[in-house]
Amino acid sequence: MPSTFVKTSLSIWLFLSGSTLATAQWQPIQIETDASFRSLHLVDMDIAWAGGSKSTILRTVDGGANWQVFRPGGNLDFRGICGLDHQTAVAMSAGEAEKGAAKILRTSDGGATWKEVFSTAEAGVFLDCIKFKDQSTGYVLGDPIGGKPYVLKTTDGGRSWNRIDPAVFPDMLEGEASFASSNSNISITGKIVRFSTQSRIFMSNDEGKSWKVYQTPFDQGTTAGIFGLYFVSKKMGFAVGGDYVNDKADYPNIARTRDGGKTWQFTESAQPPGLKESVWQIGKKRYLAVGTSGSSLSADGGQNWQSAGDTPYHVIQCVGKTCLAIGANGQLATWKN
Repeated sequence: MPSTFVKTSLSIWLFLSGSTLATAQWQPIQIETDASFRSLHLVDMDIAWAGGSKSTILRTVDGGANWQVFRPGGNLDFRGICGLDHQTAVAMSAGEAEKGAAKILRTSDGGATWKEVFSTAEAGVFLDCIKFKDQSTGYVLGDPIGGKPYVLKTTDGGRSWNRIDPAVFPDMLEGEASFASSNSNISITGKIVRFSTQSRIFMSNDEGKSWKVYQTPFDQGTTAGIFGLYFVSKKMGFAVGGDYVNDKADYPNIARTRDGGKTWQFTESAQPPGLKESVWQIGKKRYLAVGTSGSSLSADGGQNWQSAGDTPYHVIQCVGKTCLAIGANGQLATWKN
């Protein structure tokens, strides 16, 4: 399990200031890897973990001055990752279980060694997303099995995982599933756990014991629908998406809820038009969405979105005013005002 340290072109991540929207921009960080990254987690302003293809995992513990590259072995695609602290992280591999790709790995020594804590060969299992509520409790979302959602839960910090009883979920629609695109299908606020499929939001108010489902204005499609879910509070949230085949076309790509996810309305289409995969709050009434079509910035609570660049990223995360985004070919950047 070799690792390497990579010195970035930035000494630290750059912080958001009160500058005008016109001066806001992405500042690239050079990382020596060509892996595609669809998962990112900022533990705090110093510590971040990222998961990618070719069994590649990144870590920084000094605010981005140096990045360590880990390759736990095999040919896994870590489309989900959650860092619990500077030493501990849980990485989820997406892919067909029948081909040995549905795995969860955990490290407790800063990435030096990784232990397989979950694996299944059950036909149809394909893991999409991982999120933790705290140091102990976490969830993994997979594609449906037997007409019911496939959701795993841990209560011991990711050391062991068990499937939540399928009987507690509403039925899935024919062809309904989730996209393993940005590790953004799950959003947790307190005891409320939500996850998105192409067009609906499943919600539990009791940490997974019972579930209800709500419709959004996104259409369900094989290549189209919701790609990312993000709640600012128990009431306010966003769903972002589009079509990964027609990822530059002009269509509604962001929906907003003000009642906890029960009802949704499309906002003005985010510019540049096309697929959005992940969104995050970057200041009061300010939000930044990313996708393969480029980045979009809102300064009015998410109703209107202007272009913030056409560089493609799959996922964005922020801690305070520190923001990172990552995408294909090791494309990593921090947001600069």
